[in-house]
Amino acid sequence: MTTVTNTRFLDACRRREVDRTPVWFMRQAGRYMAEYRRLREKHSLLELCRTPDLATEVTLQPLRRIDVDAAILFSDLLLPLEPMGLPFDFIAGEGPAIETPLRSAWDIDRLRPFDPRESLAHVLQTIRQVKRELQGRVPLIGFTGAPFTLASYAIEGGPSSNYAQTKTLMYGQPEAWHRLCGRLAAMAGDYLNAQIDAGVDAVQVFDSWVGALNAADYREFVLPHTRRIFEAVGGRVPTIHFGTGTSMLLEELRDAGGEVIGVDWRIPLDDAWTRIGHDRAVQGNLDPTLLLGPIERLLDAAEDVLARADGRPGHIFNLGHGILPSTPLEHVQLLAEHVHAVTRRPAPESGSPAGAG
Repeated sequence: MTTVTNTRFLDACRRREVDRTPVWFMRQAGRYMAEYRRLREKHSLLELCRTPDLATEVTLQPLRRIDVDAAILFSDLLLPLEPMGLPFDFIAGEGPAIETPLRSAWDIDRLRPFDPRESLAHVLQTIRQVKRELQGRVPLIGFTGAPFTLASYAIEGGPSSNYAQTKTLMYGQPEAWHRLCGRLAAMAGDYLNAQIDAGVDAVQVFDSWVGALNAADYREFVLPHTRRIFEAVGGRVPTIHFGTGTSMLLEELRDAGGEVIGVDWRIPLDDAWTRIGHDRAVQGNLDPTLLLGPIERLLDAAEDVLARADGRPGHIFNLGHGILPSTPLEHVQLLAEHVHAVTRRPAPESGSPAGAG
């Protein structure tokens, strides 16, 4: 397999010294790019995800335009739900919609196990094609949804503002809830290992909706299942644990697992890192809406994030969530260039470990 030449991102995941702070952006491939919009005029989102040639093209698009230190696989975290028996589609202006949401223990027990190497073979083929195209220039990040977020989609039938159906099942039928999350965790761990076998260099576990829980509920209903995913990966590649609205759950996310903990914009990066512990790397944490505003304010905010990281090994610059569709591409380009420019430092010796925390 081709050796990655730009290891800046991977080194930061492992808290090693780097020559400048690595940058990548969640949703760096997507609707803010004209070339992506042209593809979407011809193909549905699911067609892009399910067609390796198209998914490869979309994965690579931002790397041609933006100075990022990692590619992230273009896919969707809901893809594993369909082979489990939960078909879905994307409704214009509304987002994903599950055809028959889970509502009972009986619904949960009908879910099917599956082999991702067969049922999601198109995703693994995309990974192999992307790796060939990258030729080692930057690492490739794979991903999966975490049990709470996947369960929430499956139960609510789509996005939710209060997760009432999810919490009703979680509180009212805890045994069924744990069976569901156990199945989702087993699937996610197997799926990530299949992605690693196909060639990804790091993986991210997305728990986009877990900020709807308090710390006690997270520990009871979520932590054991999410931890199982990280244990399944077993240190084969660097792991990132991402959530939003998690300012009150940072210690819990750390305990659930991940070498890198994602931090959103609702808490200063230095405060978050102190709570997480300096034995972990952190990723974040610029507010994505700053990319919509004046350049001066955007760069000032980016420099504040970097100042709070204070040059400590283990910081990966990213947004607190994904790039918004109305974001000007030039702002994304400028931000990546600026972070690299202002954090440039002497190249470390090969394999230099992180300093004492």
